[in-house]
Amino acid sequence: MAFFALLPSNKPLMRAAVIDLGTNTFHLIIAEISATDVQIIYKTNVPVRLGQGRINENIIIPEAFDRGIETLKTFKQQIDKQQVQHTLAIATSAVRSAVNGTDFVDAAKKNAEINIDVVDGNKEAEYIYKGVKATGVINGISLIMDIGGGSTEFIICDNNKLLWKKSYNIGAARLMQAYFHSNPISEHDKSAIINHLNNELADLKEACTSFKPDHLIGSAGAFETFVGMILKEEDIKNIKSASIEFTAYNRLAEKLITSTHEERENMPDLIKLRVDMIVIAAILTNHILSMSGIRKISLSTYDLKMGVLYSLSELKS
Repeated sequence: MAFFALLPSNKPLMRAAVIDLGTNTFHLIIAEISATDVQIIYKTNVPVRLGQGRINENIIIPEAFDRGIETLKTFKQQIDKQQVQHTLAIATSAVRSAVNGTDFVDAAKKNAEINIDVVDGNKEAEYIYKGVKATGVINGISLIMDIGGGSTEFIICDNNKLLWKKSYNIGAARLMQAYFHSNPISEHDKSAIINHLNNELADLKEACTSFKPDHLIGSAGAFETFVGMILKEEDIKNIKSASIEFTAYNRLAEKLITSTHEERENMPDLIKLRVDMIVIAAILTNHILSMSGIRKISLSTYDLKMGVLYSLSELKS
């Protein structure tokens, strides 16, 4: 678990906490919200792995269930310590698709005193757009891609409005559990993934043909790993966005896809949680680049969490 603190803004209207209950990682972010700014004062994350083992059977297994509740208890202690006035916990694919997702929501309320809002894929995409937009990285018609563990969201937009959005159940954890059965990943497994993506993403292909985005923006997650591994010595923790050189990305993607699990474990700047899922993320990103013809890539470190905070900021302005 890691966190950092920054100075609060001078005239906050509200101190708010957002919890993002992702399929792989739970995030807590606390900020001072003013009429003109969102100032982060604390953030942390825990690799809960809520989708461990049986995500494609839509079940949260007992070990993951317990890890999730214990993490939320810890988050609640920090929320109380920071004297937060408003807390919004957002659950996405792993909880909304699980047959015992309601049980998890009930347990969170009973044991951690946290009320969870289970959002659908459309609302998730809207929050992601708001977060990415706040970085200023959107310039022209762009395709935002947010690779989660359970789902992946795609948003076509410009810097003024959202043009098209959809959430697909093709998250890295789902694809890994269904198709990643070799070390390194075999041509057979890669082909199975690509065939599945072709079947699932037909309407995204049509939308790209219609709107013609020329900029792929990866929202946090795997794209932070891509940038960290490409830039190496650069610290990306305190930046809002970064450009990703197309050729450098292709070299990295090829290295990741052709490497063994053991080789990836020893790669600098590749966290343990993503050692295998980063292969899926690279295959998925390659497919989107090939399908869309896009050659300009950027990272947005702002994602759903920041989108929720900026949504609260709009309510207070």
